[in-house]
Amino acid sequence: MNRITLQKILVGACAAVATSAALAQAIVVAPPPPRMEVVPPARAGFVWDPGRWRWAHGQYVWIPGHWQPVRVGYHWVPGHWARRGPGWRWIPGHWA
Repeated sequence: MNRITLQKILVGACAAVATSAALAQAIVVAPPPPRMEVVPPARAGFVWDPGRWRWAHGQYVWIPGHWQPVRVGYHWVPGHWARRGPGWRWIPGHWA
C-alpha cells in the first residue's frame, strides 16, 4: 500500500471516529431556565447579548451576558436552545 493511500485511509478513519463521538455526545438533558441578569446601562454602538447556559464536561455552565458591537442595518438575534429530536442543540446568536 502506498503512502498516499494509507494517509487517505487514516484521515477517513479519524473523521469517522470524530463524527461518531460528536453524535454520541448529544445533549439529552434540557437546559435550565435562563438566569435573571442585571443588564448594564445602554452603551452607544453596542447591543446586549444575554447570558446563556453552555454544555461543558457533562453539565450546564452559565456564561454571563456581554456587549456585541452593533452592525449598522442589522438587528441582533440572541442565541437559544432548541429541541432537536431526543436532544437539545444550541443555536448561536447572529445578526439578521
